[in-house]
Amino acid sequence: MVKGPGLYTEIGKKTRDLLYKDYQGDHKFTITTYSPTGVAITSSGTKKGELFLADVNTQLKRNNITTDVKVDTNSNLSTTITVDEPAPGLKAILSFKVPDQRSGKLELQYLHDYAGICTSIGLTANPIVNFSGVLGTNIGAIGTDVSFDTKTGNFIKYNAGFSFSNADLIAALTLNDKGDTLNASYYHIVKPLTNTSVGAEVNHSFSTNENTITVGTQHSLDPLTTVKARVNNFGKASALIQHEWRPKSLFTLSGEVDTKAIDKSAKFGLALALKP
Repeated sequence: MVKGPGLYTEIGKKTRDLLYKDYQGDHKFTITTYSPTGVAITSSGTKKGELFLADVNTQLKRNNITTDVKVDTNSNLSTTITVDEPAPGLKAILSFKVPDQRSGKLELQYLHDYAGICTSIGLTANPIVNFSGVLGTNIGAIGTDVSFDTKTGNFIKYNAGFSFSNADLIAALTLNDKGDTLNASYYHIVKPLTNTSVGAEVNHSFSTNENTITVGTQHSLDPLTTVKARVNNFGKASALIQHEWRPKSLFTLSGEVDTKAIDKSAKFGLALALKP
């Protein structure tokens, strides 16, 4: 287990990855190539119904500086510059998008054995300021995540969370949407040798008094093939199978069916990621 509580975004992340990561309702293709100078070029294409979206991302690493430049089919140019550890435990991230003049943002992350802090500020005249902090250890941690709009003088986000972890169990409790949504999640490793684990998430909305319950599991059929499944209390059931047919190259097939409306067509997704 990693020392320190990590950042706020890691509270409940294991459960979210188990229940939602890699499930695909579209057709997606990604290929990555490397130039002799070490530049990584990743081309992605996604087919959403009749709509096709594509982008090309170029990544260059020099010492502790990583530069990512992405161009998509909407003629948006996104740039992210990451400086890893200019000081011990510190990471600086500068990002902006052209032609969006309000997209510039500077972010600082700091990881300590007993704290994880992330703060960001928009590079505009009236920026949005975000702060998240976590105190604790890799066993128990408590944190908060707030955003303040200096233009309106209002808090646009304030969340709080708590997590508990041991060797094979992770539990988290978060209060989101300005106190309107309570989320409880649970992740348990059943059998490490086969990567078998189960997880559950319960969302309660105080404004609508509605509960959403999602449970899921994953299991490795062999070292290269993983299957996952999930179902929620609205009758939506999903499953996927992912195979690593060569190192870092993944083939993923997923599907979803509404068990309360079997007459409706099931949804299928396909994702193919190729790396040399």
